[in-house]
Amino acid sequence: YLYIHLIHNVKLKNTTKPAIIHTENTCVVLSMELITLMNPILALLVLLFVVPKMYNALIILVWQPFVLTRRFKKQGISGPRYRFLYGNIDEINKMKIESHLSILDPNSNDIFPRIFPHYQQWMTLYGDTFLYWNGTEPMLCISDLELVKQILSNKSGFFVKSKIRPEFFKLVGMKGFAFVEDVDWVRHRRILNPAFSIDRLKVMTKVMVECTLRVLDKWSNVKREQKMEMNREFRRLTADIIATAAFGSSYNEGIEVFRTQEELKKCTFLRLRIFISGSLNRKMKNSVKKVVDSRLASKQDYGDDLLGIMLKSCESERNERKLSIEEIIDEWKTFFFGGYETNSNLLTWTTMLLSLHQDWQEKLRHEIFEECGKDKTPDSDTFSKLKLLIKCLLVVQMNMVFLESLRLYGPVSYFSRDATKDLTLGHLKIPKGTTIVFPLMKMHSDKAVWGSDADKFNPLRFENGVSRAASHPNALLAFSMGPRACIGQNFTMIEAKVVLTMILQRFRLSLSGEYKHAPVDHLTLTPQYGLPVMLQPL
Repeated sequence: YLYIHLIHNVKLKNTTKPAIIHTENTCVVLSMELITLMNPILALLVLLFVVPKMYNALIILVWQPFVLTRRFKKQGISGPRYRFLYGNIDEINKMKIESHLSILDPNSNDIFPRIFPHYQQWMTLYGDTFLYWNGTEPMLCISDLELVKQILSNKSGFFVKSKIRPEFFKLVGMKGFAFVEDVDWVRHRRILNPAFSIDRLKVMTKVMVECTLRVLDKWSNVKREQKMEMNREFRRLTADIIATAAFGSSYNEGIEVFRTQEELKKCTFLRLRIFISGSLNRKMKNSVKKVVDSRLASKQDYGDDLLGIMLKSCESERNERKLSIEEIIDEWKTFFFGGYETNSNLLTWTTMLLSLHQDWQEKLRHEIFEECGKDKTPDSDTFSKLKLLIKCLLVVQMNMVFLESLRLYGPVSYFSRDATKDLTLGHLKIPKGTTIVFPLMKMHSDKAVWGSDADKFNPLRFENGVSRAASHPNALLAFSMGPRACIGQNFTMIEAKVVLTMILQRFRLSLSGEYKHAPVDHLTLTPQYGLPVMLQPL
């Protein structure tokens, strides 16, 4: 309309100036009138777009923290002051950096202040239940075992796995068993259960023995006392075991997956740019897909290991019994990471404790020689025999040692759940969107629950079973509890027993003078400077 109006006015002037001048004037006038007309429209559009965004930002950044802080304060719950946008992230990072510079006494198991210095400080100031802020996300820390039991046992869907950073999904798989919810979780659980049956575990035990023998063969050149970096050795061994037992792939075939997952873990911990871990994710996905495609191309029975069971589900005509290829790849990531990362740390910390406590190392060795002999290789029948003789103190000592190791140095330092609606938990009213954190490390060393020697290594506390080891029957939560308890806990315990049995048959362990006691939470609890141990052949 403006264009026609301007051209009409120019023609009526009937001027003798060159046409190009008219064109320039027309453009200038047109531009000015357009700008004059468009400025209010643009301003209105900007307001319509920006104001709602600003309003939402104000609610999230200012109003919500203010309201939630008041709601919890009325219930007697306080915590560190919320800081605009960042919450308490800066002070958490500062305290962690300072604590990671410290080195602990190797005989001290009081590692909670080093791992979670912020929790230690806030519990001293505000009590065991307190509110803090991860950016703009409200985090409620709870140590009450009865409340934790209610949350972990809940089947209503009101407490779901907490949101995690996108790069962590690349590490363990967004569609893996650990993070799916509701009907998807039920479907995955139904498909995966057979892979961890007693019969399958017996078959896997033989694989564990074979993989461990390969490592011990490499150690056979140790003729006198020699230093060995055990954390690195256990990582390679447990990666080999999970790759072979669950996926029918040797460590050599799966080494690309292992190395890429290690790099991804570093990226996740260091919070590097997502595009870096994205390229690693594609690399790992391609490595996993190569193994999957190889099994699919065999055109034979897919096998009855974990990968075979998942591939068979692809051919099911019933959706509730079916996994997609993408889900299978993510399950591989989940179980591969869980199978070597947590298991290697259990073996690492148990070895550290036995190297310190030579009396318990000798007790276990005596048990092994009694049941397995000095040279006999343990198999599934050997461990079945140990189960049948559970009433005998000597037979259960290895299990007691592992349980005590899980209590003091559990691979997972905390659990968390998100409240999906406003709800009441015991005497607490918890608003929707609140993340509830359970500091397992603190709960596992609570003297009110475990007794005055809670910070000491004392496997005998499990002499009468897990449920009687503390004042609360569910005090040990290393494998969680309820419907989402760890599906692979039997696999983990059998693997740990096989590996430790075969090592103690051949070597005496003692800590190297180079060992620095510095546990750190890098997604799982690991020794910051490794675990150098002196191996002495028997």
